[in-house]
Amino acid sequence: MKTLNTTPTEPPKMYETENDISEKRRSELNALMNQRLASAVDLQTQMKQAHWNVKGPSFIGLHELFDKVDEAVESYVDMIAERIVQLGGVAEGTARMAAARSRLEEYPLTIGDGLAHVEAVARALSTFGHEIRGTINEADELDDAGTADLFTEISRGIDKWLWFVEAHSQATK
Repeated sequence: MKTLNTTPTEPPKMYETENDISEKRRSELNALMNQRLASAVDLQTQMKQAHWNVKGPSFIGLHELFDKVDEAVESYVDMIAERIVQLGGVAEGTARMAAARSRLEEYPLTIGDGLAHVEAVARALSTFGHEIRGTINEADELDDAGTADLFTEISRGIDKWLWFVEAHSQATK
């Protein structure tokens, strides 16, 4: 019987690359992006949780919306992971890494009502959006316009999805 190795192996510090960003800066950028990758993976699973479990009179609309948000977040996960690798790093995007590093609140498992899911999804999107905007500034401070631009694109997308989700609750207030 094969035993499960629960001790993660140490990945290489950085792969060699002809990228002209210094190794020190690439290393800092990769640590920063792996933190965002963890939250992005968590966000994606939270969108699926909402998609699978939403109930109520707005079921089909919210079910489909949460699925579209999930698809968009999946593309953000891929963009972040690929940028890490482009800079010579190792994308650390396993479920266990995401669970250990994500800065998102735990998604409430006991809700079913559509508006409760709208609130939980909006909170997760907002938290992630805040993280992403901070990452834009940090990438700028590390003189990496490419990474800052990538996170600017993600920020615009998250803001759009937050708008779509919040529109379901704003008319009732």
